[in-house]
Amino acid sequence: MPVGEVAVADGGLATALEARGHDLSDALWSARLLVDAPDEIRAVHAAFFRAGAVIATTASYQASFEGFAARGIDREHAARLLRRSVELACAARDEIEDGRERWIAASIGPYGSALADGSEYRGRYGLSLAALKRWHLPRLEVLADSGADVLALETIPDIDEAEALAGLLDGSGVPAWLSYTVDGERTRAGQPLREAFAIAAGVPEIVAVGVNCCAPHDVAVAITLAREVTGKPVIVYPNSGEGWNDERRCWTGEPRFSAAQAVEWMESGAAIVGGCCRVLPADIERLAAIVASAGRRSPEEPNHE
Repeated sequence: MPVGEVAVADGGLATALEARGHDLSDALWSARLLVDAPDEIRAVHAAFFRAGAVIATTASYQASFEGFAARGIDREHAARLLRRSVELACAARDEIEDGRERWIAASIGPYGSALADGSEYRGRYGLSLAALKRWHLPRLEVLADSGADVLALETIPDIDEAEALAGLLDGSGVPAWLSYTVDGERTRAGQPLREAFAIAAGVPEIVAVGVNCCAPHDVAVAITLAREVTGKPVIVYPNSGEGWNDERRCWTGEPRFSAAQAVEWMESGAAIVGGCCRVLPADIERLAAIVASAGRRSPEEPNHE
């Protein structure tokens, strides 16, 4: 993982795939293309790298053994597909020969993402901590041994699931970031974000904390809380600010993501900035330019952007 200057993560993988003409409306979402069009996933990772991202997040977010089984894919084949998600991101990294160091984050989405019903924006699934651990463990084990640089425990909607994942990681030696989806200063399940970040404080394997797939205006306060509670590097990658309609399975409202907002995020202390759903390579290109510009200023030089 990058250390020192602010790093740029990628944007919405599924959004970019849809922009290339792919229908991702089934339960596997972008993970379906691990089977049907893996080269398209590699091409999108490469597009984000060329736009200036130095971190690629794999197409495993909504991949699950249960989801693949529903398509007639057995566990051995499903494990190969999970590893393929990392291999595709690595291949994209290898084709960009400009000397820059880049990292691969293996996406581990929440239990609710596998339900494909919007549950990841609500949490509180009614499962015990032990049940959540049992569900997450097989996928986590495969991706931890896949060659990725870090695990991305992302779009986590509540404390219960964060506790389960942190418990699986604690003592494992596998680096990960923990990123919540939030509404204001609370998780999507309604718990105080300060309490949610505290779960990561004592787990050395969690090397960064933050928020993702939230409205851009919720980012700055989350950065402050994450730094105060954990002292760890903070990663933020909000969505466009549009809302997800579960019934119609579409995004609604007006986009409010602006690359210029990254100035505030960096000033608040973010170490890694990027985008999530509805954020395309062109947005990441603008974001990377702003991050580079901020990095060229002297510490005494005022910010007039």
